Amino acid sequence: MTDRKNVPLVTFRTRVRDKSIGGPNPYRWENKTSDDYFGGKRVILFSLPGAFTPTCSTFQLPDFEKLYDQFLELRIDAIYCVSVNDAFVMNAWGKSLGLQKIELIPDGSGEFTRKMGMLVAKDNLGFGMRSWRYAALIDDGVVEQWFEEEGFCDNCETDPYGVSSPQNVLDKLKAAA
Repeated sequence: MTDRKNVPLVTFRTRVRDKSIGGPNPYRWENKTSDDYFGGKRVILFSLPGAFTPTCSTFQLPDFEKLYDQFLELRIDAIYCVSVNDAFVMNAWGKSLGLQKIELIPDGSGEFTRKMGMLVAKDNLGFGMRSWRYAALIDDGVVEQWFEEEGFCDNCETDPYGVSSPQNVLDKLKAAA
């Protein structure tokens, strides 16, 4: 991606903790839009093929969590992880990893990912339609920098990871500061 573009306007179906709800599942539905996440903020967005998958759970998401404070020093307001998974899966994944800083965005239908041009078939892995791995610096809803893994294609035989790693993104932001 070479031209700046606005993130697509979509509505995400999220589940948020609500202390007024009793029982073992104290969450309620809450619609959030692209404007809620990206409007008036400078953020890092990264996307990955799926919750609970090896590279995503072992390296990419945990390393963004570990490096979070270094991103804040570069005037980043928030870091979001989007995946073509529903809110239940994303919440369970965040809880299993003990996330405190990175906010997970459920793109259950893949609408956001499709409109970003990053939806790929991963039928060869039994996933169906998922996101290609990428990261972006987004300032007030406009994509300013783009970090896309090589080899974008349906049913890719490999899982490239490096360009969208938090270490690479952080290094590029530091170099530009």
